[in-house]
Amino acid sequence: MSGTFFQPVDAAEVPRFAGHSTFMRLPAVHTAAGLDIALVGIPWDGGTTNRAGARHGPREVRNQSSLMRRVHHVSGTEPFSIANVADVGDLSINPIDLIDGLSRIETGMDQIVAAGAIPLSVGGDHLTTLPVLRAVARHRPVGLIHFDAHSDTNDRYFGDNPYTHGTPFRRAIEEGLLDPKRIVQIGIRGSIYDPGEHDWAKQQGVRIIYMEEFVTRGAEDVMREARSIAGDLPTYVTFDIDSIDPSMAPGTGTPEAGGFTTREAQQMIRLLAGVQIVGADVVEVSPPFDLAGMTALAGATMMFELLCVIAKQVGDRRYAASA
Repeated sequence: MSGTFFQPVDAAEVPRFAGHSTFMRLPAVHTAAGLDIALVGIPWDGGTTNRAGARHGPREVRNQSSLMRRVHHVSGTEPFSIANVADVGDLSINPIDLIDGLSRIETGMDQIVAAGAIPLSVGGDHLTTLPVLRAVARHRPVGLIHFDAHSDTNDRYFGDNPYTHGTPFRRAIEEGLLDPKRIVQIGIRGSIYDPGEHDWAKQQGVRIIYMEEFVTRGAEDVMREARSIAGDLPTYVTFDIDSIDPSMAPGTGTPEAGGFTTREAQQMIRLLAGVQIVGADVVEVSPPFDLAGMTALAGATMMFELLCVIAKQVGDRRYAASA
């Protein structure tokens, strides 16, 4: 530690291609105790229905996150100076047993939440968000700001299978983990299974902002509405890398043409300032389908953007408590 908080390895002292591979080149620790924000990997894609490989996402995002520096060039936020952040490693997973895999993720995330740290995780497919929400929202439902090409509120796949990366938010609503009237999904697009595929979500009160509406309104207007929907209550933020156009993020399980640019995605995350974020994730980075690490770099970049927003929130709370 330097001073009070953990610090990343300085790339001017140790080159990025050397040393241990951790998120943002931060120290690897065995527990979230004493952390404000815990960076964690969830190398599991047991819910993937087609192009598997997101289980490899955390490792490659760690590699690409070595390109992140200390200071956000727009906001001026220095996350490692205002919040204690470290890499707590990967959660225990079971790659051949879906139910046990979900249980292990929930247990591992419970420990992080119990330690008082805000989890910022990298998956893994989008089903990993369900057990994370079971830990984060154990005592009260939370809101959700959800960047994705897909609503992920379908019911069953391949007969009577309720758990896939296309169902996590339907299950989370049914389990009372999410307040559906405080859910906004941004960037939804692409062909669908049925004309009424999104009807259930809309009937619950979920606000779906399709990509075409986003293009018409722009990031600032859309995010103004998203902040209004989230309100001042606890909110989870989930970023599916397939929300970005596959020309910029091809390494994902279910690519959909016509998505965000990486610049638009960065802008939207910056506009989360003021939201009470109790946890966040970046999911569906699938290195086997990536090109030159560009999707993993996009994932690491969105992770850093989220980290800066959350760290600013932590720093503001610490300042207010000391005033």
